[in-house]
Amino acid sequence: MGLTKILLWTAGFTQAFYLPGVAPREYSTGQRVELKVNKLTSVHTQLPYDYYSHKFCKPRNGVKQTAENLGEFLSGDRIENSPYDLLMRVDQYCKVVCQVRLNAGNVAQFKRSIDESYHHNWIVDNIPAASVIDTESFVTTSYSRGFPVGYYDRVSGKHYLYNHANIVIEFHEAVPDGNRIVGFYVEPFSLQHVFSDGVTWSGQNEAPPLETCSSEDPMDLDQAKDHGLALKKSTEVVFTYDIVWKPSNIKWASRWDIYLSMDNAVPKIVHWFSIVNSLMIVLCLSSMIAIILARNLRRDISQYNRLAVDDDANNTNEETGWKLVHQDVFRPPTHLPMLLCILVGSGVQVLVMALLTIAFAAVGFVSPANRGSLMFVMLLLFVLMGAFAGYHCARLYKTFKGQRWQRATFATALLFPGGSFFVFLGLDVALASFEGSTGAVPISSLLALLVLWLGISVPLVFLGAYLGFRKEPLDFPVKYSNIPRPVPAAPWYLSPAFTVTIGGVLPFGACFVELFFILSSMWMDQYYYVFGFTFLVFAILLVTCGEIVMVLLYFQLCAEEYHWWWRVFLTSGSTAIYVFTYSSFYFTKLESNLPITYFLYFGYMFIISFGIFLFTGTVGFYAGLWFNVVIFSSIKVD
Repeated sequence: MGLTKILLWTAGFTQAFYLPGVAPREYSTGQRVELKVNKLTSVHTQLPYDYYSHKFCKPRNGVKQTAENLGEFLSGDRIENSPYDLLMRVDQYCKVVCQVRLNAGNVAQFKRSIDESYHHNWIVDNIPAASVIDTESFVTTSYSRGFPVGYYDRVSGKHYLYNHANIVIEFHEAVPDGNRIVGFYVEPFSLQHVFSDGVTWSGQNEAPPLETCSSEDPMDLDQAKDHGLALKKSTEVVFTYDIVWKPSNIKWASRWDIYLSMDNAVPKIVHWFSIVNSLMIVLCLSSMIAIILARNLRRDISQYNRLAVDDDANNTNEETGWKLVHQDVFRPPTHLPMLLCILVGSGVQVLVMALLTIAFAAVGFVSPANRGSLMFVMLLLFVLMGAFAGYHCARLYKTFKGQRWQRATFATALLFPGGSFFVFLGLDVALASFEGSTGAVPISSLLALLVLWLGISVPLVFLGAYLGFRKEPLDFPVKYSNIPRPVPAAPWYLSPAFTVTIGGVLPFGACFVELFFILSSMWMDQYYYVFGFTFLVFAILLVTCGEIVMVLLYFQLCAEEYHWWWRVFLTSGSTAIYVFTYSSFYFTKLESNLPITYFLYFGYMFIISFGIFLFTGTVGFYAGLWFNVVIFSSIKVD
């Protein structure tokens, strides 16, 4: 009973709070409601296109783009106005939008988009359209990805274009004649429209009545069946829509709930049992590790201190185990000490950014109603955390008796952000070769990124480095000797290659279930908003990285191997290798055969995995340093 209460409380916490990013807007009856269109997207290609890159109906007064933030541009969003005329609580049926003639090129473009499963993404009052697909067998409602451009009939071998939209908007009357929109659904149909009495329409003035849809009732499957619009070499297309307004008891503040839960598409019990299972495994292993370390260390420290004060020993007892390396354990690394400081500084920057981003999202400051806000918050926090990177890099470098702190600081300011920027720039150039794609970031956004990096982040890194280099070096409980102690040959299971390889298994096992949902959000256009749970998993990941490092470091020191600085960083940092490997298997879900999709997916996953390598390695590094300081300050040495 107690466990059930704990799980229920945790479930409520991990769903996070939701603070809507905009104030509710109230519409009076008959007031115009704007329908906006966003990019066309496909989970198979990951290549977004501008809505009007295809031959859809355009607004009479021209296409106008909605003001967007930097995060929206980086996400490929391009929100524009549309020709659809909606009036609050006014039902309309069989409304003609426009008539277009598709040439062979347009038809080929639509067929390709249908084959690649491209979807519309419409927006009304800042909520996206849910898709309702009605077939003879079942009705499917999807709260992500929008609704498809069309479909391919395997029996007839023809492509059918959805040219009629049955729009259903749910509203809640908060106050008399004050209506708030709380739901938005689109049910698409494919119809070969025919005008009454065989008349034709030039597209000018008001359209004549249609035989293929009713002006009294909304479209349904029985009317549309056997009248689909098959794409031919030259096709005349009439775009139409119905608009139905339905009252709802859903409050405005709760209108996003069904989107964020995906209407419980994944049963909660499956999700929570997987999570609890992973959590219990990690807790059990953590308990075992803590018991083993506490038991062995208590025995070792007691033995060493007893030998140190035993006057009867007459110095005949020899030191054994990890105490033998007390004069070498804090010796600075001999290989690439500057690079290690750079990686640790960058890891601190990524770690603090990730913690603050997840915390802000968990309490509701990053809302799905504010598109691009998560990306923008991550960028802003990463830039502002540059001071932490410079401070930790410079102080550690001073501890290693380095003198070229300016060079180390400059490399810290350039390594991860510079590498990420140039990978992003290469992908952006590749996307720019696809005409009409919104994936290519505008020059203005690239300049904004450069300003954030070179104008804010780099100076903050140097400021942090200046403060860090002025501080005293880290103080260690024992001094190292002038002559290094020879290192005996270690067994195979304590070799660097083996310990680094197995070091990432346990941390990856602690987070791989949640990683699946995060990847689905990133690459399958699904909503992800359980940031409270993400915070818990992130904390478990950090604890596990620290614990596995301390266990392996203990066995390493017992084998009289004191070259630990780089090894602890790589041991926990190897978690990123498993993340990247897992993402490679996940890529098969996209079912893509376009080279650009490979470049986009693995390019961005490389950046993400390298960031994971930095912060997990940094956690392992400081866990190993803390472990050595604690155990060597607990013994008496000459």
